[in-house]
Amino acid sequence: MPNSSSEALEGTTFAVYSYVVKEGRPVGTRDVMRGAKLSSPSVAYRHLQKLEALGLLQKNECGEYVVKEKANIRGYIWVGRRLVPRMLFYSFIFVGILALEIVVLTIHFSVEDYKFKVFFLLLTLITAAAMVLFLVEGILLLVKSKRESSVNNLRQTHPDSTG
Repeated sequence: MPNSSSEALEGTTFAVYSYVVKEGRPVGTRDVMRGAKLSSPSVAYRHLQKLEALGLLQKNECGEYVVKEKANIRGYIWVGRRLVPRMLFYSFIFVGILALEIVVLTIHFSVEDYKFKVFFLLLTLITAAAMVLFLVEGILLLVKSKRESSVNNLRQTHPDSTG
């Protein structure tokens, strides 16, 4: 996928694309208007047309839009129909590694020498710290993306009259 489509996916266009992907079925402009909380069907139509031009959506024979291709979005990965921050995904990997290290530590704790215990305990602490850092960063990204989509929805329903 070209970078230009990834860069064009921001704000309301991203909210529309995200809605269509999450629905997982063909959607019309009114569906998108309601689901993405847009002010009118014409706004939804404009963003659907933009996504179609980017090659991410296509119209079916009934005039409804379906996902043609999932976009690569920097900092996120697709898990089914959900977009998850990479940091959150990495934190779950570290949870698995941490669990494995704790199991190994408990099994070998009574039979190994002091050096092994100290080394493995430090390794476990480093893994726990990495897991916490990735988890916090992932949650912050998730909160930020939800906040941005709320702000964009507010802008669509109450356009600024200051120009």
